[in-house]
Amino acid sequence: MRWIAAGLLAAGAGLSLALPFVSATLLTILLGSAAVVAGISQLLRLSGAAEIRGKIFRGLSGVLYLLGGLWCIAYPIESTVSLTLFLGFLLVAEGVMELASSASGSIPARGLVLLDGIVTVVLGGMLVAEWPSDSIWAIGTLFAIALGFSAVNMLTAPAPTGQSGAS
Repeated sequence: MRWIAAGLLAAGAGLSLALPFVSATLLTILLGSAAVVAGISQLLRLSGAAEIRGKIFRGLSGVLYLLGGLWCIAYPIESTVSLTLFLGFLLVAEGVMELASSASGSIPARGLVLLDGIVTVVLGGMLVAEWPSDSIWAIGTLFAIALGFSAVNMLTAPAPTGQSGAS
């Protein structure tokens, strides 16, 4: 399974690197679609809230998700600029978590986890530092690089205990 997942990550990295504008636009549309689904889910759960304040907050949350998602779907290029800043901060946070993980003890492939954390922090920092001028192409390109490193990390890390290396 790890080989299949790593292969899919590597293929996604290659496509994202070859077509960064398309990759960034598709990421924005997918995020918008997920937000629409989350908004509809929140609105459908309105009957589950016991008190009126719970229903109001859940309804507002659902409407915000729905409107934000629809905006991303309708205006993916404009939304990519905002998504770039968000992704930059997200990558920095993910990288910091990888660095903390590598420093927390003896984990398999500790050096690779450390390298993954450093690269992810640097990529996220580049997105934040260059925002908004490079938003359209950078998000697709940096996403491709992050996917590529995740694929390498997945392939080189030892299998979790209890699993054979043949999976």
